[in-house]
Amino acid sequence: MKKKIDWTTTLFLIVSHTIGIVGTGIYVYFNGIHPLEIVNFILFYILTGLSITAGYHRYFSHRSYDCHPFLCLFYAIFGACAWENSILRWCSDHRMHHKHVDTDLDPYNIKKGGWYAHIGWIFHKRENLNLNNVKDLQMDPIIRWQHKYYVPIAILVGSGLPFLIGLLVDRPWGGLLWGGFFRVMFVHHATFFINSLAHMVGAQPYTTQDSSRDSWWLAFLTYGEGYHNFHHKFQADYRNGIRWYHWDPSKWVIALCSKFKLTTRLNRTPSRIIQNARLSNPQPNIGCELVRL
Repeated sequence: MKKKIDWTTTLFLIVSHTIGIVGTGIYVYFNGIHPLEIVNFILFYILTGLSITAGYHRYFSHRSYDCHPFLCLFYAIFGACAWENSILRWCSDHRMHHKHVDTDLDPYNIKKGGWYAHIGWIFHKRENLNLNNVKDLQMDPIIRWQHKYYVPIAILVGSGLPFLIGLLVDRPWGGLLWGGFFRVMFVHHATFFINSLAHMVGAQPYTTQDSSRDSWWLAFLTYGEGYHNFHHKFQADYRNGIRWYHWDPSKWVIALCSKFKLTTRLNRTPSRIIQNARLSNPQPNIGCELVRL
């Protein structure tokens, strides 16, 4: 049966991408670029991106560590500003992905193609959607508050703050475009790359039981999330890149916060278990296998 289009989400993505690319381009053509606009973009790119990877993903979805309510609130606010849905909806989808990876019950099943896993799945309405797999999260008042006010938070903080920062140099619309629309587009695709490219290209040193792959260069684009084969094998680990030289800013931020008691119980998979997984992996894929687009 053909799936119905989710027009609200579809139109949002079309409009946000159009304004992000065309709107920012036109603005730059007539007004140039102010250094503060670049700072605005980078600042909100980091704040919202890390709130998705270290917050939505490693903390809320997998509970790979515990965090102080202040940090939880930070993740809730700036995670909303990424415009990737509320914590409850995002984590519900992601837990479904891990439980049913590469099957029809996987929301972003790579077996349906790279485009579908990257962004195509978002355009379709999902029937009988429930939040039964995030009942633990529903007990948290901060998460319930964010779920209820997700859109106002995203608008007021994700758009309002960049606008106000731009106002400091009498360029509020530049602030909104660079720190708002243009930034949202980049954060979206950084996340979407994990659903698509991290299941398409790279090595499988830990498991070949699913399509997940490790890719060092993808880690640079996704705050360390590119070490995805490790993550699927050891999803309760707060790290994705386990070597000191692995690019994993999310891991570093979580570890740094532990120095200030903002994060505790950082779960690390014992090295012997990791080594056993590598040794028992019968046919590790160390090449770049492409899934159909």
